[in-house]
Amino acid sequence: MSSLERFLGGSVPGVLLRLVVVSIAVGAVLAWLNISPWDLVASVRRFFERLLSHGFEAVRDLFAYFLLGAVIVVPVWLVIRLMKSTPAGRR
Repeated sequence: MSSLERFLGGSVPGVLLRLVVVSIAVGAVLAWLNISPWDLVASVRRFFERLLSHGFEAVRDLFAYFLLGAVIVVPVWLVIRLMKSTPAGRR
């Protein structure tokens, strides 16, 4: 396995295919939620503007964003880890 493949976590075509599939799935969910890429960019910009203008209040917002993301990320991670630990999930 080359250093590039080690870095990517697999072959280049395989990783690209997985990224395309996941990107389509996430894009479909965001479209279903009526969230555009520009909405996300504007939210990040507003966050940094508030961080600069409100100081510690923005740290509270950062923690709230962390919790909001963790509600989705941690269960997904746990399911993936559980699937990989079962015989059906092993390669």
